[in-house]
Amino acid sequence: MDDDNQIHVPPSFMAVYTDARGRLTDKANGVRTRYELCEDLAGHLVEHAQTLYHVQAPSETEILRRIHAGLCTAESGVSVPEATWIVTRLAELLAWQCPELMAPQPEPADGTSQQPHTG
Repeated sequence: MDDDNQIHVPPSFMAVYTDARGRLTDKANGVRTRYELCEDLAGHLVEHAQTLYHVQAPSETEILRRIHAGLCTAESGVSVPEATWIVTRLAELLAWQCPELMAPQPEPADGTSQQPHTG
């Protein structure tokens, strides 16, 4: 990002939009715009995460995993890699340990559950 824009996109976010050869997969301006959105979202989620921690009292790890799962839905407006970056950044802002974040498994097209059968 060598142009005159004042916004510095950190390498951790650049990695979201970089291919295996180290090339951007989107225009620099588009990446910068997405970074601003994701950084703002992480900042807005700080208070929400703190409220969940004090009201529901689940673990920090569980709160971060739940937020990640919510961000991984199509309705969130962010991609799964962006969701992972947002939650990692949120953990940094909260000074919480970030758990390993897994992308949710897609539902089968036929609507059947992939839950193992017991019994």
